[in-house]
Amino acid sequence: MLQNDSLYKRSHTKRLVEFTKLSHDSFKSFIEFDHQVLSEGHLSKKFKEVISIAVAHTTGCPHCIDHHVKQFKKLGGTKEEMAESIMVATALKAGSAMAHSVNTLNAYDEIEDDELYKASYFKRLKELGQLDGERFKAFINFDQQAMKAGLLTVKEKELIAIAVAHTTGCPYCIDIHTKSAKKAKVTKEEVAEAILVATLLKAGSAMSHGVNALNAYDE
Repeated sequence: MLQNDSLYKRSHTKRLVEFTKLSHDSFKSFIEFDHQVLSEGHLSKKFKEVISIAVAHTTGCPHCIDHHVKQFKKLGGTKEEMAESIMVATALKAGSAMAHSVNTLNAYDEIEDDELYKASYFKRLKELGQLDGERFKAFINFDQQAMKAGLLTVKEKELIAIAVAHTTGCPYCIDIHTKSAKKAKVTKEEVAEAILVATLLKAGSAMSHGVNALNAYDE
């Protein structure tokens, strides 16, 4: 029985081990998946952790943020690098909403097309700038600043952007940032590893929230 109104405590994650009894084979497979994805590969462990931090901010998982920030710090990651990754995540989260405005314009203008996503639709984005110029310009400036090379390179930021775009579900963002990453000399193998980190963190968010389900069930 829960004794207070708190839905999130760091200590709640201790209940995750209960899944070894409740769903042993699946939980064991998840742990192995976690180990494989975050191990050294074409991308370093440290960089996979910085991707994890960015993605955790888009999945909204406080347990994931807490865990992966600590892992990143252990691997020598700085607060400034962490901040840059969060800014990329923020830009991509905002960018997903902005990108979908072209679908909004299509719907408002009652464009009869059974295809909801076409790369060519993205050309309509400039119309939003005409409809709300100052704020649109401010967003574009923020997006450009977030993606500029800093402590993290353009290549690294594009990989983070690809991972985040797979959690926001923005096909325009995936298309744009994958092409930008390729221009920045990112390999297909590196893209694949970044996507798998995003996949793990999306799964990890659901797994983490399992402790909330256990708490709720046992009330």
